[in-house]
Amino acid sequence: MRYKSAWLLWGLASGGPPAAAQDDFERAPIAYSQSVAENAVTRLEAAVEAGAARLEHSDDGGYLRSLLAALDVPVASQVLVFSQTSLQRDRISPRFPRAVYFNDEVYVGYCQGGEVLEISTVDPHLGTAFYTLDQQESTTPRFTRQTDNCLTCHSSSRTGSVPGHLVRSLYVDPTGQPLLSAGSYAADHTTPFAHRWGGWYVTGVHGAQRHLGNRIVPRGEDPRQADASSSQNVTDLAPYCAIDRYLSPHSDLAALMVLEHQTLVHNRLTQANFVARQALHYEAELNRALGNPSDQRLDSTTRRIQNAGDHLVEALLLSGEARLTEPVRGTAGFAEEFARHGPRDPGGRSLRTLDLERRLFRYPCSYLIYSSAFAALPDPMRAYVAERLWRVLAQGEGGPAFAHLSAADRRALVEILQATARGLPAPWPPATGG
Repeated sequence: MRYKSAWLLWGLASGGPPAAAQDDFERAPIAYSQSVAENAVTRLEAAVEAGAARLEHSDDGGYLRSLLAALDVPVASQVLVFSQTSLQRDRISPRFPRAVYFNDEVYVGYCQGGEVLEISTVDPHLGTAFYTLDQQESTTPRFTRQTDNCLTCHSSSRTGSVPGHLVRSLYVDPTGQPLLSAGSYAADHTTPFAHRWGGWYVTGVHGAQRHLGNRIVPRGEDPRQADASSSQNVTDLAPYCAIDRYLSPHSDLAALMVLEHQTLVHNRLTQANFVARQALHYEAELNRALGNPSDQRLDSTTRRIQNAGDHLVEALLLSGEARLTEPVRGTAGFAEEFARHGPRDPGGRSLRTLDLERRLFRYPCSYLIYSSAFAALPDPMRAYVAERLWRVLAQGEGGPAFAHLSAADRRALVEILQATARGLPAPWPPATGG
């Protein structure tokens, strides 16, 4: 049986750069559905088939725990969503939320008693690739790539019209049904704190700041007028759901904030990749048809690369980030777990160090600059993004979009990136350490 993926999870707020419609990325040079995927899931699948890896089934979670371990996805990343907005919506309720786990490349969705595990992974050439893993115990567990119905939700205007991720915040009734008439928000690091996490459980402390998490709206009440005081600064989910049936008792606030940031950047990376490849493909065909030199650059190619590249740089440098008015803290130790990974400069500084007092990161540049998706950007796009980063950080350019970066921020980021981001093209000097 094939399952369609309609995860209302990960994504990009509308208003990004112009991107190709779904029909465009199903044609050359992307050919999304027909192209062979190469990513964390395909590597694990090959290892399982070769006998080099094994997925163990358990009675209380199916393949979940084994899959997380095999993909190096930390349990501390667990966040819980109780809105009925996914494929297995009949398995989701405030009492039994869906659990989501993630690392830098992979997202795993789990429902209590669900028929499948839902997996989304970053593919350097395909953007987001979707899979399901049947929870029925088998001697040969297999991943099924989903390329059809997933794109109905996951290549919409909310994802920049590329295969991507979607994080939504909305009001929810006692059954888990979204109250769409009350409105909803696409959530990323630019979303005001007050508009985040509707339909999600949130464990953490955040002072007088208010969010939409942990809120279940009684029937007949105006959700925008209901008293939300009891849903704030929650550190124990036992009164809300059957938390003892999950791998962790947390839905960590810091993990939610990182999730929102990460999905935005992943989508912008996919847009930059697709736009550049499509522009270069069109340019090559036009030059061939007109008898021009094969390397003749079209003005339209330059403009398209610059437009998508500018939007990527803004996401990487957290342009428009909603500032915190008080410190926040999660409950699962996610911030410490997250900071342990990734390169550091000779002074011990890391892009993965969370701030959580005024903003998300102490050094406001996304750690996804180290990712395989960034490395896989076509050369003209990667060169433009590197040059733009240099002009903003080293030369102080950028205008209002980068006014949030202090002189100290820019200096620290230049030093950290020069020491840790190997392979950044000129004008960046070669990395000096790592």
